[in-house]
This record gives sequence, C-alpha cells and structure tokens, in this order.
Amino acid sequence: MLIYAIRRIVLLFPLILAVATVTFFLMHSVEGGPFDSDRPLSDAQRETMEGAYGLDKPLYQQYTTYLGNLVQGDLGVSFNGGSEVRKVIIDRAPVSVQLGLTAFLFAIVFGLSLGILSSLNQNGPLDYVGVFLATGGAALPAFVIAPLLQIIFGLRLNWFDVIGWEMWNPSKMVLPVIALGFLPMAFIARITRASMVEVLRQDYIRTARAKGLKETGVIARHATKNAMIPILTILGPIFAGLITGSFIVERAFVIPGIGQQFVNSVLTRDYGMIMGMTLLFAVIIALMNLFVDLMYGFVDPRIRY
Repeated sequence: MLIYAIRRIVLLFPLILAVATVTFFLMHSVEGGPFDSDRPLSDAQRETMEGAYGLDKPLYQQYTTYLGNLVQGDLGVSFNGGSEVRKVIIDRAPVSVQLGLTAFLFAIVFGLSLGILSSLNQNGPLDYVGVFLATGGAALPAFVIAPLLQIIFGLRLNWFDVIGWEMWNPSKMVLPVIALGFLPMAFIARITRASMVEVLRQDYIRTARAKGLKETGVIARHATKNAMIPILTILGPIFAGLITGSFIVERAFVIPGIGQQFVNSVLTRDYGMIMGMTLLFAVIIALMNLFVDLMYGFVDPRIRY
C-alpha cells in the first residue's frame, strides 16, 4: 500500500501540469482581459499595465514563464493589487478549511446517523422522517438554504449572526455550517440508508444474529463496517467540494475565504489568482481521492492494491 501511495503522489505532478496547461489556455482564449473595466484605459495605460505583468509577450512565452515560476513554487501575483497569490491563499485558506471541515463533520455525523436509523426502522416513522429530510435536503442547495436560514434564524428570530465567521463562536458558526453541510448531509443519509438496507439482508448478518450476538454488535461490527465502502466513495469528493466549493456560502455570509476570492478573481479576470486557486483545488481533490482509496483497504482487508 505504501508503494501505491507513493506512486499516486508522484502522479500528482503530471496532473498539476495538465491542469495548469488546460486552465492557462482556456483562460486566455476567453474574450476580454484583466484590464477591461467600465472605465476603459488609454492605449498607453494598457501597454504599461500589460508590460508590468508580462501580458505583452507571446502566449507561448507567458506559458513557459509561468511553468518555470511554478516549478520554483511561485504562483505569480494577483493583477488586482499586485499581491502574491501564495500569500493570499495562505491568508484566506484557513477560514475556508475551518468552514469546510466543520460542515463536513456536520454532514457525516447527521448523515450517517439519519441513514442508519432509517435503515433499522425500515417503513417505520423514523424511516419516513429520514427519507423526508434526505429528499428535502437534496432539493435545497446552498444558494437556497443560506438566505432562508438568514431570514428565519438571523433576522426574524435573531438567534444567530448572519455576517462573518469566527471559529468556536456558535453565533457565527451555526448558520454557515448548516447552509454548506445540509445538502451533503442529505446525500450521505440516502447512500447510508440504501447501503445499510442491502447489507442487513445479507446471509452473514442472519448468521451473526443466529449465533446469539447482540443486535448492537451485529450493527456496529458487521453491518456498518461493510456498508462503509459506498459511503467512503462519496466522502472524498464531498470533503474536497466543501473545502473548495464554499464560495456561495462565503459570499452569502461575507466570509473572507478562498471561495469568495476565487469568485472575485473570475469576475475581474485575475489570471494569476485564477491559476493559483485552480491548482490548489486540483491538488486537494486529488489528495482526497487518494485518501479514500487508502481507506478502502483499512475498512475492507480483502481489498489490495
């Protein structure tokens, strides 16, 4: 397994090269540029700005220069203020990681609990409640549930703050975490229920019960562990999505994370920031997929790479 992990990590380098290449040329193929605005610059001003950021050079030369800097760990500079992309990511990433990780824990705890309880009470009241919440959650994406939570629990009931983020402060944490984690929670609950229902019907579960094992032991040691394989498959992409895709929630609650910064960079055609953020997202997704693959072997010893 160690050799497999090392091989996968080595493969990250051609992945980063491929992502950087595709993003670079797609970004430059779009009409317009970072210095287009409501108040157009004069030709002299535009030439000065493009020369300062190297945009006056041929595209292939810009590409090779960027790759050369990337190999040295230089992600370039932002065209909006001239800040180093690496510094902006270091300053803003912790906030997005805190928000995404908290929402991920919320989704796992409530999603697994809801799915397991529904499967153990199939066609019962708890099952109907679980299916209703899972189905309703799937129909409420972040851009819908965020303003609803703000209006109901923030403005009407005045229970929580609707602006900002502060770790360990429930007043500022609860609404963004629920808004970001509710949809993944519903998805995890649906997958968990389906997987548990299938496992509970297997012959080895009947055998374990026939041997006189307690029901809690059958569920914890046999059913839940064997039902985790399909659940693990979705946890990796969900975690990566929560870390990298929280820009809607960050924008709704005015949270200064990398998601909101990425949206702003796209709107302003900030080439340097777009490249840096895209590469960061690609690395996070690749690492989470590797983590999930390694967890397969931990959960099910029959799996070998």
